[in-house]
Amino acid sequence: MYKYTLGIDGMACGACEAHVKNKLIRRLNCKKVKASHIKNNVVIFSEEIYKEEDFKKILDPTGYIVTSYQCDLATKKLFGWR
Repeated sequence: MYKYTLGIDGMACGACEAHVKNKLIRRLNCKKVKASHIKNNVVIFSEEIYKEEDFKKILDPTGYIVTSYQCDLATKKLFGWR
């Protein structure tokens, strides 16, 4: 399982978070997506390998800009993935 952390510019409210989350869920094979307009980031858990360009292709047309990209191996904890 992979954990992707994306910096996102352009989210201003909970509706923006939902919009970003729905776009990613519809286009990618994700197990879990958490978006935060306060932290300006999105955390994605997936078994697939994605590149930064894959996320940019999905989010750039919507007006949200990917400002940073980080990929780590996710570890299974007692109450979910971290």
